[in-house]
Amino acid sequence: PSASITPEQIFHYIYAVLYAPSYREKYAEFLRLDFPRIPFPAEREPFEAMAELGKRLVALHLLESPELDPPLTRFEGKGDNRVAKNKHEGFRYDAETERMYINRTQYFTPVPLEVWQYPIGGYQVCEKWLKDRRERRLSLDDIRTYCRIVTALIRTIKLQEEIDGLYSRVEREPLPLTI
Repeated sequence: PSASITPEQIFHYIYAVLYAPSYREKYAEFLRLDFPRIPFPAEREPFEAMAELGKRLVALHLLESPELDPPLTRFEGKGDNRVAKNKHEGFRYDAETERMYINRTQYFTPVPLEVWQYPIGGYQVCEKWLKDRRERRLSLDDIRTYCRIVTALIRTIKLQEEIDGLYSRVEREPLPLTI
C-alpha cells in the first residue's frame, strides 16, 4: 500500500503549478478573471516532484529556506544606510552594473535585471520593498532581509524552469475529470 497524499503536498503542488511559466501564460485570462483551474497528473511521480518543488518555493517566499544562506547579493559602499527619497538623491537601479543604489554611495549587488523586474501581485518586488523604506535608515536586519529577498527571487526563477519542465508532463497526461 502506498502512502496517502497529504494536504500539505496538495498545497505545495498547487503552489508549484501557479509558478509554472507555461501555466501562467496559457491560463493568464482565467487567472485574472476567475478561479484558476489546476490540472493534476495521472501519475503520482510528477505530482510528488512538483509538490517538492512547490515546498522549496514556499520556503523561499517565506524567507525560511536554507537555500537563502549565504545570500547571492551583498550590500556595498560607505554611508548612513538611508534610502534616498528619489532618483535625484541617488535612488536608482543600474542594469549595466546590476546595482540597486539606495543613495549616491551605497548599493546592493548583484541584482540581475530579471530579478529587479520580477513582479508579484503587480509590483516589482525589489523596487517596492525599498520604496516602502524611502527616507529611512536600513538596519542590519533590513539589509540582510533585502539580500535574502533578492536571493529568493534568483532561486525562484531557476525553480520556475524546473517546474515548467515537469508541468509539461502534467499537461500531456492529466488526470481525467469525472463529474
